[in-house]
This record gives sequence, C-alpha cells and structure tokens, in this order.
Amino acid sequence: MCGIVGLFLKDQELEPQLGALLAQMLVTMTGRGPDSAGIAIYRGADDGNMKITVQSANPDVDFEGLEERLGADVLRSDTHAIISCPADQADAVQAKLAALPKLRVMSVGDAIEIYKEVGRPAEVAERFDISSLSGTHGIGHPRMATESAITTLGAHPFSTGADQCLVHNGALSNHNSLRRYLEDSGISVMSACDTEAAAAYLTMKMKQGANLGEALEAGLDDIDGCFTFVIGTKEGFGVLRDPIACKPAVMAETDQYVAMGSEFQALAHLPGIDSARVWEPEPATVYFWER
Repeated sequence: MCGIVGLFLKDQELEPQLGALLAQMLVTMTGRGPDSAGIAIYRGADDGNMKITVQSANPDVDFEGLEERLGADVLRSDTHAIISCPADQADAVQAKLAALPKLRVMSVGDAIEIYKEVGRPAEVAERFDISSLSGTHGIGHPRMATESAITTLGAHPFSTGADQCLVHNGALSNHNSLRRYLEDSGISVMSACDTEAAAAYLTMKMKQGANLGEALEAGLDDIDGCFTFVIGTKEGFGVLRDPIACKPAVMAETDQYVAMGSEFQALAHLPGIDSARVWEPEPATVYFWER
C-alpha cells in the first residue's frame, strides 16, 4: 500500500507553514501506511554550512558529548540529530562519524533534513515536532511494510546522494538483481527495502554523468515493477510513475505551491485547493519543479 506526499512552495510567505502542512498531509495518509513514516524537509540552504542528519537507537548515550567529539554544532531532535559544520569541514566530520557505527546517517547536504522512525505518522510527526519546521519544500511517506521488516532503516525517505532523496509507492520485482548490479559497481545499500536500491540506482547513474531526468528515464528500462517515485533535491522535487501507472497519484498546482499525494484527501486541506489545477501525472513521464 504505502503513501506519498510532497509540497513545493512557490510563495515564500508559506515557508513558515511547510512543516505543518506536510505533517497534516502525512497524517491524512495513515490508512496507507501505519507502521512507520518519514519526512524530508529542505531549508537553510544558503548559510554556507553542510548538514548531516544522524539517527541513534540509544540517543541519550550516543549523542552525549557529540559536539566535542565531532567539532561541529549538534541539534538533537528525539532520536535524530542535525550536525552542522562549514562545508569545507564536512569531509573531516564525516570521517569522524564513520568511527561511530551506532550513529546511522540519514542524509547529507546543504538543505536536506530527514526524520523517520517506526510508528504511526501522527506519532512520528509529533516526536520530531515537524509542524514547527519552516522550509521551501519537502516530501513524506507513510509506510506499510511488505518486502522488508518494520524498522527505522526500512522507512522512507532514502537518501543516497547529497541533498537528494526518494520515496516510493509500489513494489519492485527486480530489486535483488538491481542490488547485485549496484554492488558490482561498488555501491552498497544498508536496508532490505527495495526503495533504497532504486535511490542508489539513481545516484549511480548521476555519478556516471546523467542528470536526474536522464537517470529517471533510464530507470524506466532498468527498474521493473509498479511504482510512483517522488524525488527531492536541493532545488525542488520530481514525480515519475511506471509505464502503466499502477499506483495512484494526484497533483495540485496554484500560484502558491505544487502538491502531490497518493490520494486527493492528502491535498484537501491546502490553502486555495478549491481553485487549484488538479490532475494525475501521466505514466512514464518525468515531472519536475524547481526554484
């Protein structure tokens, strides 16, 4: 089942409401994914710092003294922490993090922050106080686990590249062969979730020289199964459905925003939705909105 929500703000006056709007969209989709949930928020991209989001199963212990150990600013949010440092120090901080295996890196980038945990969407949103977060755009995912266990690592979004992440509704039939293909290229994935393999595939294609649109189009040939992908980047977000559009998706656009949901009810509370242009994205077609 699972669900997807996404919101890209055109109107800067709505940016303080991004977290609240996304959280409500996510909670509305609880019926599609009650076992875990996650949100990627994009904000603060122009301060010259790099942000690394980490998660711990034992944060009271693992986050103790983390600022001193890393030589970076640390802002804790429940089981997650946002580590911030000047961009030219990011490699050194990441090297220190590699020596702390109990900390799991959720995302790295100038703007992205990923928060995800096991639990119903309302519980996850409340744990991280998502409603208080401002930003320019974000995507979210309530999960109903089918092909892998209910774990934090199995929750969406998955980030395998700087400021880039992916959420997925559907099931990939060739994710094991895709994972072997990635391993042959020197790319490993941490979870058994098919979505992480798809995210890593896109990152690999981009490292080989493709832009994101080209990587997504290549995925139409290389990734088998039913899927709706929503991809977040530093500049915006994109949508791609499989060639026969197996999974539901609806878009809404106004002068203030572009929104996406697996069902219209996820969009029904948005400001100005009564006058929005509402449509279904076409199959096998890459859509993208950027700032």
